[in-house]
Amino acid sequence: MDLRRSSASSDRSVVALLPDAEEDAMASNGGGGLRHSNSSRLSRMSYSGDDARPQAQAADRPMVTFARRTNSGRYVGYSRDDLDSELGNFSPDRQEEFHSYHVQIPATPDNQPMDPVISARVEEQYVSNSLFTGGFNSVTRAHLMDKVIESEASHPQMAGAKGSSCAINGCDSKVMSDERGEDILPCECDFKICAECFGDAVKNGGGVCPGCKEPYKNTELEEVVGGRPTLSLPPPPGGVPASRMERRLSIMRSQKAMTRSQTGDWDHNRWLFETKGTYGYGNAIWPKENELESGGGGGLGDGQPAEFTSKPWRPLTRKLQIPAGILSPYRLLILIRMAVLGLFLAWRIKHKNEDAMWLWGMSVVCELWFGFSWLLDQLPKLCPVNRATDLAVLKDKFETPTPSNPTGRSDLPGLDLFVSTADPEKEPPLVTANTILSILAADYPVEKLSCYVSDDGGALLTFEAMAEAASFANMWVPFCRKHDIEPRNPDSYFNLKKDPYKNKVRSDFVKDRRRVKREYDEFKVRINGLPDSIRRRSDAYHAREEIKAMKRQREVSLDEAVEPVKIAKATWMADGTHWPGTWIQPSSEHSRGDHAGIIQVMLKPPSDDPLYGTTGEEGRPLDFTEVDIRLPMLVYVSREKRPGYDHNKKAGMCFMMDRGGDRIGYVQFPQRFEGIDPSDRYANHNTVFFDVNMRALDGLMGPVYVGTGCLFRRVALYGFDPPRSKEHGGCCSCCFPQRRKIKSSAAAPEETRALRMADFDEDEMNMSSFPKKFGNSNFLINSIPIAEFQGRPLADHPGVKNGRPPGALTVPRDLLDASTVAEAISVISCWYEDKTEWGQRVGWIYGSVTEDVVTGYRMHNRGWKSVYCVTKRDAFRGTAPINLTDRLHQVLRWATGSVEIFFSRNNALLASRRMKFLQRIAYLNVGIYPFTSIFLIVYCFLPALSLFSGQFIVQQLSVTFLTYLLVITLTLSMLAVLEIKWSGISLEEWWRNEQFWLIGGTSAHLAAVLQGLLKVIAGIEISFTLTSKSGGDDVDDEFADLYIVKWTSLMIPPIVIMMVNLIAIAVGFSRTIYSEIPQWSRLLGGVFFSFWVLAHLYPFAKGLMGRRGRTPTIVFVWSGLLAITISLLWVAINPPSQNAQIGGSFTFP
Repeated sequence: MDLRRSSASSDRSVVALLPDAEEDAMASNGGGGLRHSNSSRLSRMSYSGDDARPQAQAADRPMVTFARRTNSGRYVGYSRDDLDSELGNFSPDRQEEFHSYHVQIPATPDNQPMDPVISARVEEQYVSNSLFTGGFNSVTRAHLMDKVIESEASHPQMAGAKGSSCAINGCDSKVMSDERGEDILPCECDFKICAECFGDAVKNGGGVCPGCKEPYKNTELEEVVGGRPTLSLPPPPGGVPASRMERRLSIMRSQKAMTRSQTGDWDHNRWLFETKGTYGYGNAIWPKENELESGGGGGLGDGQPAEFTSKPWRPLTRKLQIPAGILSPYRLLILIRMAVLGLFLAWRIKHKNEDAMWLWGMSVVCELWFGFSWLLDQLPKLCPVNRATDLAVLKDKFETPTPSNPTGRSDLPGLDLFVSTADPEKEPPLVTANTILSILAADYPVEKLSCYVSDDGGALLTFEAMAEAASFANMWVPFCRKHDIEPRNPDSYFNLKKDPYKNKVRSDFVKDRRRVKREYDEFKVRINGLPDSIRRRSDAYHAREEIKAMKRQREVSLDEAVEPVKIAKATWMADGTHWPGTWIQPSSEHSRGDHAGIIQVMLKPPSDDPLYGTTGEEGRPLDFTEVDIRLPMLVYVSREKRPGYDHNKKAGMCFMMDRGGDRIGYVQFPQRFEGIDPSDRYANHNTVFFDVNMRALDGLMGPVYVGTGCLFRRVALYGFDPPRSKEHGGCCSCCFPQRRKIKSSAAAPEETRALRMADFDEDEMNMSSFPKKFGNSNFLINSIPIAEFQGRPLADHPGVKNGRPPGALTVPRDLLDASTVAEAISVISCWYEDKTEWGQRVGWIYGSVTEDVVTGYRMHNRGWKSVYCVTKRDAFRGTAPINLTDRLHQVLRWATGSVEIFFSRNNALLASRRMKFLQRIAYLNVGIYPFTSIFLIVYCFLPALSLFSGQFIVQQLSVTFLTYLLVITLTLSMLAVLEIKWSGISLEEWWRNEQFWLIGGTSAHLAAVLQGLLKVIAGIEISFTLTSKSGGDDVDDEFADLYIVKWTSLMIPPIVIMMVNLIAIAVGFSRTIYSEIPQWSRLLGGVFFSFWVLAHLYPFAKGLMGRRGRTPTIVFVWSGLLAITISLLWVAINPPSQNAQIGGSFTFP
């Protein structure tokens, strides 16, 4: 199951795709989980459910088990139970050490539980250093990692970070550390002791330090550690501690007695005051009751105090209309061209070519289709818009101290960024690592940002590359914050052509940049050397295991002959244990498509308060005294793969948080590309699509989802309906929409009021039906209402509907615990989505190569809107294949997905009434455009057939035909010029797009139609080919891949078209010159259209020539000989008459 589709991360309301798991929400179970005893060692034992569910269901829940128990009582896991190098042969007296323990010790006077805050921090320390594995029919194991990479981790958030070991004999625990990673030592003698042993020393050792034998001055662990300030809600009645989920739900439960705010919704600020809540630091201000009745207190008539209403309300976004001087002529030209096309096609049908009916018939059919295809493409472009965001207003509303948020903590919702990768050979780990570094350095509240790497390949190479990236982020991220570095992708930054020192005011910038550049060069060397390092390490461990196996066999066999021992060659991690994912040499349960689920928290969640660096501290040689050195959470995830299971593959926040933003399902950003050749030979930048088509769709219901660079509202991705929607009756629905009537239910609880699905008539959904849709994870299900609430816009204006009160999201996140990660392992297992609606109505939709377009279509079909956000600095940058073959395969995959959409229930002809008419046209064009290739290929052969036969598509080149042709060409050119004006693209980019439209249409699109028909008719599945993003072997030329010629059958149709047209031109000239009555007008028409075809195929022909300046001379020689031979052959077959005058007479109508 694709992790993106099965995410248990609904605590966060927004998901960003670059392509999901998030730990915080999944920890919100109210009952089961790890029980905290007087030491954290119990919290690392088995995990079992003890809630109100039946015992049979509880037994199916994941379990955290440690494979080996040390003398100190700690459980240390291994990737394989039979690891001979560490465990040896299991003797019967040691078998009992490997059982699963379920320990629950009740609290007694001699056994008092540790403070929940302290125990949670202890558990987080172990969880963040453990590799969790598990899945179908297997136990969830937590393998404690001594180190993740060969080099030493220095950042306190990083897994395997350097820390002191407990000095108690037989204990292998780590000493408790603070947010900076510094040891917390309870005694002045600095004796190193872990939290467990400290508790034992206090309870059983008389409170005496084991080192200096002096009594501890502080025997309370809470005082030693210095717990964080808690921002919790008041406890529920009865004194029973509130569960994590109950605490979160409590912020949404409406209270009828509360005074209503200007939005008419529950007033969060007064609730804070009257209940003496400590939600955020300090309480809200509220006038007295008599002031409310008299309208006093300096506020408005609705009872709002002056402090709340003194500032004018400012929107976060605004729509920038295209100037009327450009848009009006553009629309007028579209209407004129539509009329001219209609008249031309009517004239063509009426005036037949009696001499060549077959030629006339084919041309008319093709022209009718081209006219229909042009309409589908042009109509959605009638309403293009531009948008702008105001980040200053966003900061003022969400990150500035206010009466409801006195401390100025960020009130923005959580943001999860997902990076998907599948094959480290085709997607170089260095590229993925640079992407991760740019995300970690993003300008967003650190505590609200999380990054997830979804590795479908389960490769150790990707795992260790991400760990190296997390280590380098220790220097790169604070450097970016200190000097406002842009772009924040280190590879892009250090390859900038402009002056890097411009506008840098700090005196130490030059020194810092040189140091970071040197560190980055070393980082690249480590990343590029990982394949050899992993291979050498695995060979060394394998040789050691073979030697040990040989020794054991000789001891058993005594003097008998010993046969060579064959042991599966495993892939080994840096800490000397087996990698649970895909091995270099595949083996059972360790191959692509057959391995356990893996989760590793590379960087644990940061602290809630800023953590500033110091001068010259270890691991950070730069001066970061005024820089926040915290890093966002980074998690590596590889979902479980098993045979038999189908495995499917800040500015944006302004729109969602603005007035009316609750109806926006996703914000799509344009994709910009690096490493493209200067001429952009194969239109890799796709500027016409990203800057013309997508801006035009933004004026309707929004752009399509393109699979990357997208910001999602989580409840929209989960298949819910928007809080408000409109129904559109037909082509005039854009002007006369009908608002959908939704039944109101005043009794519906606030946390579920906005959750609806199309097949439910009632206003709210019954959450008891959620397991059938979302699976049996209570963590995930309970967090859905939280995600919906957090995604609401701020209720700071009377026009904001379905808003949330200010300051509601300033509560710190809960600490990471083992039950959370264990639940995540369950969710990423291959069986979790069975008999659920994942992939059908929930999450990313399965069954299509282009699941991104289908997913966006489903959201628009439910009434959600989307927004296209073009930022001044590119929000997302990526790489694209510049090789001709790779580019054709990429286009083939897109076109194949479009054909699948056309033959599925996702066809826009079957769209609901919530989708606007022009939006339907746009989605219809997405499914139909590959079929144009059939008519395009026929039309490309028509000039050659005309030259061969001596006929033309019309009886003669009349003035009427030429006039129509001229007007159609001029209107097309003028439309292109106006599109260039309002979109900002260049004429060269527009022409490159036209050229590749014909190249792709005559090659990949035709193959896509054939593959799609085979799948629909014969049920033959289409294999997914990952686009290669690696460069050529020539390191001296960054565009070396451009000149590599890789043969593919997709090249056959364009090559045949070029050869046939070239031969036809030669034959046509020969016939005309030697004919008795030369038909120059027919020759002129045929040659003109042949050159039109060849001009569009010029980049394709250039790609076949290979590297510039290296075209063999023999190519030109053979080309000339071939042309002469064909001409002489035609003359020999059909020689001219003796009295024929060469050249004849030329007449032009």
